[in-house]
Amino acid sequence: MSSIHPARQLWALFEPIHAVTYFAPQCRAAFEEAGLRGFWRGYFAGRAAPLGPVGAAPVIAAFFNFAPSIVERAVPDVWSRATPEEALAARRAGARAALTEVFHDDPAAVATAAGLLGTAAERIDSGGRVLAAANTALPWPDEPIEVLWHASTLLREHRGDGHVAALVTSGLDAVEVLVWRTALGGYDRTGLQPARGWTDDDWSAAARRLTARGWLDDDGTPTDLARRAHADVEAVTDRLAIAPWHGIDLDQVMAVVKPLAMRTAGLLPYPNPIGLPDPRAL
Repeated sequence: MSSIHPARQLWALFEPIHAVTYFAPQCRAAFEEAGLRGFWRGYFAGRAAPLGPVGAAPVIAAFFNFAPSIVERAVPDVWSRATPEEALAARRAGARAALTEVFHDDPAAVATAAGLLGTAAERIDSGGRVLAAANTALPWPDEPIEVLWHASTLLREHRGDGHVAALVTSGLDAVEVLVWRTALGGYDRTGLQPARGWTDDDWSAAARRLTARGWLDDDGTPTDLARRAHADVEAVTDRLAIAPWHGIDLDQVMAVVKPLAMRTAGLLPYPNPIGLPDPRAL
């Protein structure tokens, strides 16, 4: 039996289905057609659109680990290029096109997976979870392939909101989280730091704060305290994410969704800035 918490195993399978939204060429093309040229315009508009035409501050808070400057370059400017409704339509159309291309020959598996993930997603309690709540307020689509994507999106934002809550409880700020996680391994600073918009000065200052807190040694090595904190944060994240799955046959979910996740993985870069493991290696 795997020692990995079921909630984390499930995330590694439904996250790739959602993540095509940011990386698949069909999705990038749909955003560009809507007037959102450039990766970050599509990303911030597509992910923030369920919140409505908000300014930068709510996006900085909800997304959590981006430098304010990188968000402020995109938001609210994106709403002058595409309305939230147009951004939502673009992300949905792009996801449908990308997933149809990889799943077109197995509609039965898509329908089964959509039913299982949809059942869990409909059970989400979005109290205290801003991005999950905004997405649960959107109408459910009718086509199974869109249901599969929508359910994956609800489940990943639900888990992500819980993860942010766990990080806030740990007392870390946004850049400290990235410095800490990079020190622990699994993330590459050379890709992660610029993707999140933090300067070298920001990074160094955060490292000094973590050292003063006893989470990093002087050479940047994580301490036992930092490792225990990581285990605690991941445990809280998993505990907060598992509720929608109670009463569902998780072995069936994993058996049905894993082949789809493995096929979707071909549309995603590895390593990637969201820390998603390649399901083909699971």
